[in-house]
Amino acid sequence: MNISRILRCAFLILTIFIVNTIDTNAQFLDKLKKRVDQAEKVLDGKGSSLGKDQIVNGLKEALDSGVSTAVETLSAPNGYLRSQYKILIPEDAQKVVSKVKHVSGFENIERDLVQKMNEGAEIAAKKATPIFKEAILSMSFDDAMNILTGEDDAATGYLKNKSYEKLYKEFMPVIVSSLDEVNARDYWRSVVNVYNSLPLVKDVNPELDDHVNKSALNGMFSLIEKKEEGIRNNADQRSTKLLKDVFAKQD
Repeated sequence: MNISRILRCAFLILTIFIVNTIDTNAQFLDKLKKRVDQAEKVLDGKGSSLGKDQIVNGLKEALDSGVSTAVETLSAPNGYLRSQYKILIPEDAQKVVSKVKHVSGFENIERDLVQKMNEGAEIAAKKATPIFKEAILSMSFDDAMNILTGEDDAATGYLKNKSYEKLYKEFMPVIVSSLDEVNARDYWRSVVNVYNSLPLVKDVNPELDDHVNKSALNGMFSLIEKKEEGIRNNADQRSTKLLKDVFAKQD
């Protein structure tokens, strides 16, 4: 390996590991060797003659696949409600629910509210794809290299770090609209009004919007991460030639 390639590999490895936690010296050396091997393999072009555009497009395709899986899964009927990503009542609303459920007509408040929150998130999920696309399309070659030779969740981490604040902001009106579509916010306001009318309680006004938004996005990112791990670690999940060629680099 010539000096130029050594310097390129060294710079790449430093960039990758500066943000990682070193658990033990042995673990660090194992990880370092793996990253060096991967970096050399990619930079040398061994196994195939992939260009920069192909590497970037392969990583974008992997994220696209993860986003599509997350949106399709969570936007289906009961996609949130009957999954591990089910959205529960926020902690600051629990005391409201615990008291109001004893009021006539609100006996099923917890069940009804959870169902409405999850239905709202499912409707919102259908509109998530274009919001994710911008972050995916902005990926650079350096981003792609760091992702390709990074941890199993590196692509998801890139997407989250690059876009979470923007996603949260842009997703909020979608969440609000979706919650209104299933009457969740009006229902919750009526519950809060009943609670505030009870004797010996201090008025509260816990909001659902922020909680549902964060929970919905966290569920999506978790599914995207799961899909990424599958593509990285299981060649059978690499559904296109480009995915096979690109991720063979990190095997």
